[in-house]
Amino acid sequence: MNLAQIQQEIRNQKLDGWLFFDHHMRDPLAYRVLGLPRGKVTRRWYYMIPAEGEPKGMEHRIERNQLATLPGEKIAYSSWKEQLAALGRLTAGMKRVAMQYSPMCAVPYVATVDAGTVELVRTLGVEVVTSAELIQIFEARWTPEQLESHLEAGRRVDKVRAEAFELIRERTRNGVALQEVEVKAFVRKGFADAGLLTDSGPIVGANANASNPHYEPTAEVTAPIKSGDWVLLDMWAKLDQPGSVYYDITWTAFCGDTPTDEMRRVFTTVRDARDAAIARVTKAISAGQELRGFEVDDACRAVIIDAGYAEYFTHRTGHSIGVEVHGNGANMDNFETHDERRVMPWSCFSVEPGIYLPNFGVRSEINMFIGEHDARVTGAIQRDMVLL
Repeated sequence: MNLAQIQQEIRNQKLDGWLFFDHHMRDPLAYRVLGLPRGKVTRRWYYMIPAEGEPKGMEHRIERNQLATLPGEKIAYSSWKEQLAALGRLTAGMKRVAMQYSPMCAVPYVATVDAGTVELVRTLGVEVVTSAELIQIFEARWTPEQLESHLEAGRRVDKVRAEAFELIRERTRNGVALQEVEVKAFVRKGFADAGLLTDSGPIVGANANASNPHYEPTAEVTAPIKSGDWVLLDMWAKLDQPGSVYYDITWTAFCGDTPTDEMRRVFTTVRDARDAAIARVTKAISAGQELRGFEVDDACRAVIIDAGYAEYFTHRTGHSIGVEVHGNGANMDNFETHDERRVMPWSCFSVEPGIYLPNFGVRSEINMFIGEHDARVTGAIQRDMVLL
């Protein structure tokens, strides 16, 4: 835990403190930010980092030393009355305190503290505000080494993606049977051979299956891929190394030479929406302007709305990327939630608009990394429809 940095960020956000709480390992964010070893937690612990001065914690008497590795006094409690009194000591003199709470659950990734605990803290006359901005500062910003791991993962994933499309081309051109699940297995083997890890996937969807954003073929649920079919390939992976971060892309292709006019129109709309989001980010960051996640979604979604496909774009524009493929930074979202978090330097996120019609779906996904004064797409960009 970098106490000085945490306290500086608390002051930057004009807060009196940041109150951490856990019960039965509900808040993995707390353990990562505090650098706290995980153990058996059957009773509540609290840990307050004030804007100034020494932190304080509180632990149940039958589970002492839960916070032993952290600095500051640890108050013991057993009864609910002692708990309330100890909380009063932790929050004494404070007016505004951050917790892992999100008003209206706008940022569910951060909403790990239950409503009752928030109510309990409020009874002490303390205003509880969201820690969403604090969390992304300590969870979403990469190190230079993580950026390099992402770029290397991108080179390897892009190679496997090209090889997967070549497999589909060879089979469909020669009339040899091919199932979605076979392509999935091919990609997973390619990842393993390239020293890559993934938590799931990839998504390999033909025709109507490409319209299911979270479809994943299995041995029991799979469809053939044939000449004349539309194919969507969504793949994400990271280097098999500690601390590495994900690279996450989606490309689409037509198995043949003559896609329909509707396929071309939808592909072009999605591509242009993606590029509008990229332009919005690039312009704001290069100009030194503050940018919020919802604003990127607005720029992207406007293109799809104008083209008449609003009802078929059924998810946010993008998500934070980190050591988990869905990270804890700002999402590019004014659809599923209204994400007001800042797009900050040394963070990364996806831009992945989609149009999902009944018979086929198109999504185009790239990753954007935010530097100190610039923003960039970190891998290959699909400019044109791939014809297999």
